[in-house]
Amino acid sequence: MPGRALILVENLSVPFDRRVWQEATTLRDHGWDVEVICPRGTARDTEREATVDGVRIHRYPLQAASGGPQGYLKEYSAALFHSVRLARAVHRRAPVDVVHLCNPPDLLFVVALVLKVLSGGRTKVVFDQHDLVPELYLSRFRPKRDALYWALRLTEFLTYRTADVVISTNESYRSKAVGRGRVRGDRAFTVRSAPALDRFKQVPPEPELARGKEHLLVYLGVMGPQDGVDYAVRALARLGERRDDWHAAFLGGGDAFDDVVDLAHRLGLDDRVTFTGMADTPDVQRYLSTACLGLAPDPLNPLSDLSTMNKIMEYMAMGLPMVSFDLTEGRVSAGDAALYARPNDVDEYASLVSDLLDDPVRRKQMGEVGRARVAGALSWSHSQSSLLAAYATVDPARR
Repeated sequence: MPGRALILVENLSVPFDRRVWQEATTLRDHGWDVEVICPRGTARDTEREATVDGVRIHRYPLQAASGGPQGYLKEYSAALFHSVRLARAVHRRAPVDVVHLCNPPDLLFVVALVLKVLSGGRTKVVFDQHDLVPELYLSRFRPKRDALYWALRLTEFLTYRTADVVISTNESYRSKAVGRGRVRGDRAFTVRSAPALDRFKQVPPEPELARGKEHLLVYLGVMGPQDGVDYAVRALARLGERRDDWHAAFLGGGDAFDDVVDLAHRLGLDDRVTFTGMADTPDVQRYLSTACLGLAPDPLNPLSDLSTMNKIMEYMAMGLPMVSFDLTEGRVSAGDAALYARPNDVDEYASLVSDLLDDPVRRKQMGEVGRARVAGALSWSHSQSSLLAAYATVDPARR
């Protein structure tokens, strides 16, 4: 057995966090003894402890933040307290060889330092950078680099410095690690997120989901202020001025959910859009199997331009073409499976959606391109190889 790995994640519960679950099960399949510390879910993953498919999961109670940065400080402080408490208990039971930190926040390096002290320096650290937190702050709260932005840059740098290996979701993130993080190139790996194709399977379409219209449009994903759902709603209002042969469904939730529902109401879209809230796998399959295109409205901001959006990968897994704003990593992911509007231009976005609705042949071709990409070059099998290569550098059996 290579060793014992402890994965820490604060953003989502496990196994609901699909990236973390893929990583955990990949390591398990290659001989690692894997445990996970994460928050409890609300509708799922609610048990305090569980063993799922051989992975032991420890969950703690956590109140999600609301409001401004102060709410996140409270949430992250509670998460750090519970993570330290549970990590010490796991290590006392059997020493942890590798602690795997998934951000946000960039505070979990404190847990890693505790384990390093307890192990006499033998515990190694893998930093799994899911988000660029300083850019997230600029995109969500402040357009300017204030004192809190620089504090976030400091905690990010301390996390880079604590890590023995950094794994990034794309090449843009990896370049940040090597550049501002001063991580050696041979210690920086790209492990792209990839949809589990066994989850994204076509099922018989259900035309009634389109509420009597010819076309169903779908948004799938988180609804935060930085995710551009308001751009999608405004683009649909423009689309509604041109044609009425469509209905749109928004699958997901987040702290911008109420705001975008209110926006849709104010724009007169109550009978044109459905907001389902958080959707489980069967509903995701139903809606995406019925839809004719996916909405990827992430606007140009410091975070989204450099980030790989899960929704894009998931649309492609279902063979759905999409319309996106023209973002650096969006093009890397989607390629010819998307049409690209000028960043943040809702008029052009609506025009491209309309063009695609009128061209079923092109939609089919784009969907086939996307499915081939996630089944081939962007598949988890490629990411899996990179993950295992990263772990090979900290494998206690090879030291």
